[in-house]
Order: sequence, then C-alpha cells, then structure tokens
Amino acid sequence: MILLAAVIGYPLLTIVLRSLSEPEWGVQNYVWFFGAPINLTVLQRTFAISAWVTLVCVVCAYPYAYLMTAVGPRVRLMLVLCVLIPFWVSGVVRTLSWVILLQDSGVINSLLRSVGFSGVRLIRTQTGVVIGMAQVLLPFMILPLYSVMKGIDLRLMRAAESLGARPSRAFFTVYLPLSLPGVYAGAMIVFILALGFYITPALLGGPRSTMLSTLVQNQVLSLLQWGRGGAMGVVLLVATFVLLALAAPVMRSRHREAGRR
Repeated sequence: MILLAAVIGYPLLTIVLRSLSEPEWGVQNYVWFFGAPINLTVLQRTFAISAWVTLVCVVCAYPYAYLMTAVGPRVRLMLVLCVLIPFWVSGVVRTLSWVILLQDSGVINSLLRSVGFSGVRLIRTQTGVVIGMAQVLLPFMILPLYSVMKGIDLRLMRAAESLGARPSRAFFTVYLPLSLPGVYAGAMIVFILALGFYITPALLGGPRSTMLSTLVQNQVLSLLQWGRGGAMGVVLLVATFVLLALAAPVMRSRHREAGRR
C-alpha cells in the first residue's frame, strides 16, 4: 500500500492539484476543456477507438486462447511463446514496423492492390491506429482468456452433444457462458490500456485520429500548460471510472447467470 501510494497516489494527487491551481486556483481549466468542442470530440474519439481495439482483440484472441486449451503440451508451449515474444520487443519498434507495413507502398497495400482493392489507405487513418494498437494489446486479451478457459472441462461439450445438442449449440450454451469472465477481464484491461495510448496513435494516425493523450502531451510539453493537461487527464480518468461503474453491474449479472447455467 505504501508503494502504491508513492508511485500512483502521489503523482495522481499532484496532477489533480495542478489542474485546480495553475495558473490560479479555480476550475477554469475544466471550463476551458468542456467549452472547447475539439476537446469533447477528441475525448469521444478516444473512447470509440479504444472500444474498436477491444472488439478486435476479443475477436482475434478468443479462438487463439481456445486453441491453446485444445492442443497438446508442445504445441501449447509454442503458442504461449508466440504470445510472450511481443513483450520482449519495444512498443516503438513494433509501431514503426506497422508504419512500414501500412504505408501506401507497403506490403499490405501491395497485396490489396494485387487482388483488386486499389485506393485503400491505412496509414494516417483510424483503421491503421486500431490495427497497430490491437497488435500491441492482443497478449493482454489472450492471457486472461486462457487462464479462464484452461479451467473449463471440455467434457462438458461432449456431454451436451451426447444429450442431442449440435456442436455449435453446445458451444454457445455451455462453453461460451463459462468463458465470459475471461472475456470481461481481458476486455477491461485492453480498454483501459488503450485509453492512454500515445506512441501508436501519434505514429500511425493523422489529425482525424488524434487521441486525448496527444492533446495532453501538447499542452504539457509544447505549451507548458500543466493545468490544462492535468484537467484533461482528470476528465479521462473520471470518465473511465464512470464507464466501468456502469458496466460492472452488467458483468456481475452475466457472471451470475453463467454460474447458474
């Protein structure tokens, strides 16, 4: 608790105080934030991009985590290594790699043009930002999913099929509800991490894909407006807590329903 208070609580308290005291005591920084339409647009875009990244991670991670539970020990070890290896590479390096792949003359656009999709632009767009962020955050979705899925007895699927259920129905009525806690945990981690991303949107995005972290950086480092930058950070933090508070009852109710099933 002392360590958390020192490395998290104190800096957070400092930012809150700066947002209320610079350049003078008051709420003028928050009035400025909510009075500028561009700030609200960027805030909305930040949550929208984070939601899309979370959705992409869920869609990609779920079959991968399921495969990890269904294969043998040796293949599972290889799959786990594929998940862990990205942690050994700098996020900046991975983002710069996506810059090379997504640029107009890159490999991906060349492949798209070869199959007839000409004029597709991925770099400096929200699509490119979502792709880059999803690749970076995918391990944070796979690991919570796998930790839950490995505790699910696959014989339950065979038991449902022996009672007359089709494989698809057995999956959606037996396996999927039992794996939802892992989906919720991974989605929450990915969504919260995506809200604060800076490097990937800055390198892969453009003016129409700017996230709030970029505006905070401009206010603090370029304009030296610590009060306004702190206000942006506090607004993002409070909005995240409000969203999680609204989603928590839904997650708990779904978890209870899965437990009854």
